[in-house]
Amino acid sequence: MAESMRAVVISSFGGPEVLSHQLVPKPVPGADEVLIRVRAFGVNHAEMHMRKGEWDEWNPVTGLECVGTIESYPSPSSHASAERLPIGGRVAAVMGGLGRTRPGGYGEYVAVAASNVISLDHPSSSKSRSRLSWEDLAALPEVYCTAWSCLFTVLELKKGERLLIRGATSTLGQAALHLAVDAGAVVTATTRRAERFAQLRDMGAAEAVREEAGLLRGSGDDTAQKQGLFDKTLNLIGNSVLLESVALTRAGGRMLQAGWLGGLAPVADFNPMVQMASGVHFSLFHSKVLGTPAFPLSEVPLRDIVRKIEEGRWDARPARIFEYRDIVDAHRALDSHDVGGKIVVRH
Repeated sequence: MAESMRAVVISSFGGPEVLSHQLVPKPVPGADEVLIRVRAFGVNHAEMHMRKGEWDEWNPVTGLECVGTIESYPSPSSHASAERLPIGGRVAAVMGGLGRTRPGGYGEYVAVAASNVISLDHPSSSKSRSRLSWEDLAALPEVYCTAWSCLFTVLELKKGERLLIRGATSTLGQAALHLAVDAGAVVTATTRRAERFAQLRDMGAAEAVREEAGLLRGSGDDTAQKQGLFDKTLNLIGNSVLLESVALTRAGGRMLQAGWLGGLAPVADFNPMVQMASGVHFSLFHSKVLGTPAFPLSEVPLRDIVRKIEEGRWDARPARIFEYRDIVDAHRALDSHDVGGKIVVRH
């Protein structure tokens, strides 16, 4: 008889109350996979859409990410994986079909491709484990791997460049702001709420503006108007400001869309020949590609990011922490859109 484990399951589509605790089969890792004992996981907006039945792919045991310890390998395991990810080692796992095409981080254990696992331990020293708690570590994998890939793989952000981040108080926006400031970019950050301007400036934004249609026009802050357009733009609002975000980016610059905070509706009557500015490089990034050959996690310096957080370069602690038994309350907080940071659930 197959072993069982505890898991949070989407029992039907609907509100937070459809999440139920059940016993389900414990996953068995296949070739080039590892089994992780989950210690904590971050809660993501995509999981809210999955719970509501609004996502293209979903698994009853959702969860796009987790942190925990390596429990086992298939037998026999590869020497390379065993050396990089030893039994008992502290790791983060993100994407690789988690919560979409296979059971995800809402389970007590998760089986995932080794290519979607990052060691959080120093490879040559048992004394250099992260000082961060499981809860603090769980706030990092999806947003920081995504933010780093957006900024440095796709946008190729450089020191001194002017960067616009639309939706900067979202969890992904905050991670991108921290990384961009650390890299020496000059960041303009947007938020819908004027009371969060001070927070963005404290995080290192050169200027904070209200997120609205006609951004930076008639706002009384003419800095961006005098200097022209941005070198790079990270649009986390989505299709509703896609065309404007392209227009705010200089010719030869790059605009990347990587979020849907403004909703999933498509651009109405889209005619790029007429509506899009010339010479701006426009691309899309979806975090589901993390760990694929095109976007290998081995190139994301997550251990270095953890080290900088330990050193106090910036504050990446979760905004709210819930116990595993309180997953419904965690999703109620997620649905409120009023947390102001990452929600984490601990086992």
